[in-house]
Amino acid sequence: MEQQVKEQWGKFSELLSKISGYSEAIELLHWDLRTGAPRKGVEVRSGTIGMLSGELFRLGISEEMGDFTEFFTRPEVITQLSHDQKKIVTDCRKEYERSKSIPSKRFEEYAVLSAHSQTIWEEAKENNDFATFEPYLSKIVALKQEFIDYWGVKGTRYDTLLDMYEPDLTVEKVDEVFSRLRSRLVPLVEAIAASPNKPDTSFLQQIFPKEQQEKFGNFILEQMGYDFDAGRLDESVHPFATGLNPGDVRITTAYLLDNVTSAIFSSLHEGGHALYEQNISKDFVGTPLAQGASMGIHESQSRLWENMIGRSRAFWQRYYGDLEQQFPEQLANVELEDFYRAINSVENSFIRIEADELTYNLHIIVRYEIEKLIFNEGLSVKDLPQVWNTKYQEYLGITPPSNALGVLQDVHWSGGDFGYFASYSLGNMYAAQILNTLRKELPEFDELIAAGNLLPIKEWLTDKIYRFGNSLTPSQIIEQVTGEPLSPDYLADYLEAKYTEIYKL
Repeated sequence: MEQQVKEQWGKFSELLSKISGYSEAIELLHWDLRTGAPRKGVEVRSGTIGMLSGELFRLGISEEMGDFTEFFTRPEVITQLSHDQKKIVTDCRKEYERSKSIPSKRFEEYAVLSAHSQTIWEEAKENNDFATFEPYLSKIVALKQEFIDYWGVKGTRYDTLLDMYEPDLTVEKVDEVFSRLRSRLVPLVEAIAASPNKPDTSFLQQIFPKEQQEKFGNFILEQMGYDFDAGRLDESVHPFATGLNPGDVRITTAYLLDNVTSAIFSSLHEGGHALYEQNISKDFVGTPLAQGASMGIHESQSRLWENMIGRSRAFWQRYYGDLEQQFPEQLANVELEDFYRAINSVENSFIRIEADELTYNLHIIVRYEIEKLIFNEGLSVKDLPQVWNTKYQEYLGITPPSNALGVLQDVHWSGGDFGYFASYSLGNMYAAQILNTLRKELPEFDELIAAGNLLPIKEWLTDKIYRFGNSLTPSQIIEQVTGEPLSPDYLADYLEAKYTEIYKL
């Protein structure tokens, strides 16, 4: 039996490697579409992505995959597998059982549509034209609803989508942690609004040339340990990270001439995603384990680097001088403390990716509630702009003046990524809880940052999180690192302490 298991695992590994190869090719085509592919080639390229995605889908639901996962889950066989092998089989079996009922042609149609839709979204956002994007988004939603029926409803229809990005996450759980977080943050936002100690942010609205922004962003990525020999930085409409394999993890940012902080913090954010993927164990290459444990854990790393490190006073004690060298005229009369307070100002704003740490979570709750309405209550796509604007008025007290600043601002829905947004706030919670442990185990945390010695922090995160890839579940990771399940209280504590000091509450 032992020899048979070994032989079967070798054949199974060949199938997994083939699946990994198709996946990498598809991701590379997607990356090209969003970083400068010629517009006239989009339709054909989308068809190619659809064709390859169809082949990838068929491999995942093939008779061969079914036979392998059935064999490796037999009681007499599973005891001979390692922990990592068991996790691979579990993930493959789950995906096989979930997707085997979907007609492959239907899935291929969806892949073509979502690839093309992302380009249509870019144009619609640029032209503030929701009407052009609406039919594409309506088709995506209709196909997602159809797929939910194939996958099987988990509690509610939206639970099925949440599980795609955060295993075993449910609306009930998200509602509970969001409610606890909201009860702590709303009074804090109100206290800040009433505070007379508002930071001056006017100097951030000057013109900051793109070339210098790019230089500084590259410098910061190098400082945090991003390996440019295993990745690259490009420009796109919406920043993103693409992990092809641990040796090729690409990131993008967007440069705004009148907002120097946008590219800085998006580069730190995507750099956090990239550090995770670049430092996954090489032993996992070619398997489902060569990726993050979940989008929530992934976002914990992007938000940790972007905000808890990148927006800290210690970080700018070290790097503000470097920023001044790039922009001597714009920052000539701006003191370090004034810059620190300005980049941490709290203000209700329209754009999620440029929101402060505190109100960012309200942006996420808006999207989460709208997605629940779409899939659990049947909200029509044509009504999205109105519902979006109503919720922004309700939660943030502002109404977007255009769809480009409202419902069209995010790329996610154009690619069919419904169920994703909750992971951003979950990532904030995971990050704060991880930070609490990190400070205990690296008591010199702030001193390291102030000295520009970020590598010990990266090494700690690699040892505790990155190297494990998808070999552990999100709950296993957070409990292994912090000794307890996820709690929103760490994030609330962190935000209360930080903003009480900044606003002198």
